[in-house]
Amino acid sequence: MNHSQHISQDATLRNRQEKRCTLVGMTSDVGLSVLKITTGIIGHSSAILADGIHSISDTVTDVLVYAMVRMSGKGMDERYRYGRGKYETLAAFLISILLVVVALGLMIEGVKDVWAAMQGQMLERPHLIALVVGIIAVIVKEGLYHYTRIQGRKTHSSALKAYAWHHRADALSTVATLLGVAGAMFLGERWRVLDPLVAIAVSVLILVLAYRMGRPAVEELLEVSLPQQEQDKIAAIVNGTQGVKAFHNLRTRRNGNLRVVDIHIKVDGDLSVNDSHEITRSIEQRLGDELGEVITNIHVEPYHGNNHCEKNNS
Repeated sequence: MNHSQHISQDATLRNRQEKRCTLVGMTSDVGLSVLKITTGIIGHSSAILADGIHSISDTVTDVLVYAMVRMSGKGMDERYRYGRGKYETLAAFLISILLVVVALGLMIEGVKDVWAAMQGQMLERPHLIALVVGIIAVIVKEGLYHYTRIQGRKTHSSALKAYAWHHRADALSTVATLLGVAGAMFLGERWRVLDPLVAIAVSVLILVLAYRMGRPAVEELLEVSLPQQEQDKIAAIVNGTQGVKAFHNLRTRRNGNLRVVDIHIKVDGDLSVNDSHEITRSIEQRLGDELGEVITNIHVEPYHGNNHCEKNNS
């Protein structure tokens, strides 16, 4: 099996895991949306009802992630020579934008409620069922966060990693709702302002999560180079490959789960084409073993020892 076939096989397996993980999240979000909205109406809890309506937006995110994962799983073809990995990156970026919108919405509503409370407005006391459903929602969402995060690490999927943080943000949002509901139930009317106050605090935390998620996605879309540590590892591998006299013009970037490495290597000018090709294959193999899925573009040049420009550099 050659290098490209190995990448294609790994990508297919990873894509199946990604789609399965996304479907689990989608099914859970639909169930939670129905449960929260029903409970909010029956249990006279506007907080749980609002959280249920917010959960509907999660299904939109689920559909988005699933669509992007399916698209990225189509792999390489005549039009997408480097595969469709950027679709996953785009999904991560769009999820971060959705998180910003959700956070700002929570913050605005929280400020409105705090202002209303300062004006003397009181909220209706919610029923116990609202508290129970909120606890169930937190447990489910936190479980989805850990499950999706583990799958994201296994598959090196930026979309699943972002999706995991979306679950965590939902769990935190529901925790804020729970605190408000509990305060309204057990501390009296004047403490019902806890709901919007905690919602404002959680919205700030969600904004931080959105930034942590969105920044790497933006960097990848802008084709920022790989971290210096990985570039140093690539340089060490190339330098340590038998037959390589020097290298230069090292360029790196990410394409979804793939790392793309462009490099010029210098070898003995008297080597045959077959020998030079074996050197490039050795580099590809070693980079794949150390870094995972890598697409390499290696340009071979003759080495002239008396040329002061021919040094091992990036």
